[in-house]
Amino acid sequence: MLVHGLGGDRHTWRHLIGTLARSHTVIAPDLPGHGDSAAPAGDYSLGAHATALRDLLVSLGVTSATIVGHSLGGGIALQFAYQFPERTDRLVLISSGGLGPQLTPALRAATLPAAETVVAALARIPSFLTRRVLPTMPALIARQDAQSVADSLRGLSDARRRRTFIRTARTVIDWRGQTVSAIQHLNLLAGLPVLVAWGSDDKTIPPRHHKAIAAAKPAFHTAEIADAGHYPHETAPDRLVPAIQAFLRTTRPFRYSEASWRAVVDAAGSERPKRPLPNLKAA
Repeated sequence: MLVHGLGGDRHTWRHLIGTLARSHTVIAPDLPGHGDSAAPAGDYSLGAHATALRDLLVSLGVTSATIVGHSLGGGIALQFAYQFPERTDRLVLISSGGLGPQLTPALRAATLPAAETVVAALARIPSFLTRRVLPTMPALIARQDAQSVADSLRGLSDARRRRTFIRTARTVIDWRGQTVSAIQHLNLLAGLPVLVAWGSDDKTIPPRHHKAIAAAKPAFHTAEIADAGHYPHETAPDRLVPAIQAFLRTTRPFRYSEASWRAVVDAAGSERPKRPLPNLKAA
């Protein structure tokens, strides 16, 4: 199951679906309020998105899946694994959020007052002009990502999608950066195959987040895509897809058991400091 990022939709996976579908059943939904999905009233938190994905699997009669998440989708994938370990075979985290606080100012600005008005104005700029301007701001956006960002902005010309973008952003971001963190909960992924992939030139989420996780969790599989930005699945699929295929081929799906999960939870609890930490859902 392929989970797109903030403000995106299922089309972000167009370069991966055909290849992966040769050997796997591929599910690529639009998250609630994104793409062609309805925008229900209520919660747009990581937990709510993870629950919507669980409900989709139930509706399709799929008992479990490898969850592939990009950016915000990576945070949702981590949340899904925490809430529904019995339905998680593996995780693939591509340029994932939730692994550190730093974030491009371009996304932090989406949480400020009047952000929806500003985003609406940006979305009305012709895509060809956006593609020309974005590479002149290398501190904010990688040159390679200009087309991908322009496509996302064009999608936000729709008022429904724009409101969802702002509402979702404010559940995981504030003016200082990312407000969610899965780091304290990574021990709960013991035994779950995880691939962490990122572009070496990502300007949206610093590559050091992913390098630090790779160093701290040697059991995790890793793939650094040289010279790619925040969207390696769009700009460098020829290098990312083989890493995903090798990961799928060489790992076994996670098998949940109550006893082993209890042991991991108890061990994680005994390692926590005395001061309270936010849980993954709230964080």
